[in-house]
Amino acid sequence: MTPVEIGIISVIAIVVMIYMGVYIPVALGLVSFASIWIISGKSVLAFNFLKVAVGDGVTEYSFATIPLFTVMGLLVSKAGVGTDIYTVMNRGFRKITGGIGMATVGANAVFAAVTGSSIASASVFTKIAVPEMQRYKYNPRFAVGVVAGSSVLGMIIPPSAMLIIYSFVAEQSVGEMFMAGIVPGLLLTAAYILTIMLMGKFWPSFVGEDAGSSDTPPLTYAELADKTLPITLLIVVVLGGIYTGWLTPVEAGAAGALIALVIALARRKIGLKGLWETTIDTGYITASILFLITMASLYSRMLGYADLPGELHAFLDHYQFGFFGIMVIYVLLMLFLGTLLDTASIILIVVPLFITLIEASGHSLVWFGIVTVIGAEIGLLTPPLGISCFVIKATLNDPNVSLKDVFLGALPFAFVMLLVLMLIIRFPALSTGIIQ
Repeated sequence: MTPVEIGIISVIAIVVMIYMGVYIPVALGLVSFASIWIISGKSVLAFNFLKVAVGDGVTEYSFATIPLFTVMGLLVSKAGVGTDIYTVMNRGFRKITGGIGMATVGANAVFAAVTGSSIASASVFTKIAVPEMQRYKYNPRFAVGVVAGSSVLGMIIPPSAMLIIYSFVAEQSVGEMFMAGIVPGLLLTAAYILTIMLMGKFWPSFVGEDAGSSDTPPLTYAELADKTLPITLLIVVVLGGIYTGWLTPVEAGAAGALIALVIALARRKIGLKGLWETTIDTGYITASILFLITMASLYSRMLGYADLPGELHAFLDHYQFGFFGIMVIYVLLMLFLGTLLDTASIILIVVPLFITLIEASGHSLVWFGIVTVIGAEIGLLTPPLGISCFVIKATLNDPNVSLKDVFLGALPFAFVMLLVLMLIIRFPALSTGIIQ
């Protein structure tokens, strides 16, 4: 077999292994190591590739963003910030048809700006938003769909774990990736709110024929300040520091983690036991992500050694696929893999194959990262994997709401995501304008 054929078989083998339940970095590492050995016929070369991948990975200073933003997100969750944000948003939208759904989207957007996790968002807002919507006679399918759809904002609005992973795979600035995610994240948030508004007007049966607005009184200024000032300070320091250049992403992560700790301590939401648990969880998550990125580096080097990206480029040139055709193929591939794999797997498998094509076309790799993350995130809402939908079903633990209900409820929001993705592909400045 030629190196290209071995490379193609290795990509297929990785997808199959991950779908069978093999730990993602293990699948990437084993297949990549074996492929290099088979192509070269020398085990020592495979070990050298592995040594370089590990050395270049764990010694990168910018990797410090991972534990810092992780601990910040965990501390914010323990401090009960998600509940505070939801309370504020709920009171603000309480008189509007579908207002509790809009409040859930808005709260998820703010929560995403300090946690960067779709799974955390899905878990938190399933507990606080779904029961509230059910209390006001919203359609249960709509209620879980809103939470599922808005939970993906956690991977688009910075700080986002997926943007960090992409930045290392594509060798882009973490700070620039964070800045590029702001406008698309806000655009998707606005699109969701507009969608709920239109649903309430033209599709009331989906929202809930008897759904009523919240009858809770408005917050006092003191209550509003108590619930919004801490999170506002955190967002201003972290994102404002990066945007103005006063802080590097690593420094912003450290400052954010410190402020989150102060908030949790001031609210007496965390003690020594909770702090120890947070530290252990941070270690687990950080080790998992670093192992993932290191093995992804080995995989990328294997693809380059097999010249698979070059062959893909030649194939597309031969059949005269223009840039638009390449993007259609790329998005369709991500949507297909999204029904089988999680977001991180899609990014790690697909990006190294297409990144040389994007570079050759002269388009921004930062913009390509936003397209990649949004495209891969649609998979969180689509069966059979749909991780956010599974998290919502498991967290809700309501026999009257089936997994099918969660997927069908999330379907309109997945469609909205696809429309926003098409808009960003057509107008790259929506993602890159803020950093130019």
